[in-house]
Amino acid sequence: MDDILQTPQRRLIELRIEHADLDDLIDRNLITVPADDLVLRRLKKRRLLLRDQISRLETELDPPEPA
Repeated sequence: MDDILQTPQRRLIELRIEHADLDDLIDRNLITVPADDLVLRRLKKRRLLLRDQISRLETELDPPEPA
């Protein structure tokens, strides 16, 4: 059972959910006036790190085909 909970596919889903949550949080933060620039920069940096992790994991799970 624990093996199923720790699969790379599951981790990919979790990262995508966290990325979507950050997107929503950033959007809501932009609406508030005045927006906190420091918080916004940190959220965007975290979102970018998540995007990189997602890309790496996607490449591991589905490597590009040789030319």
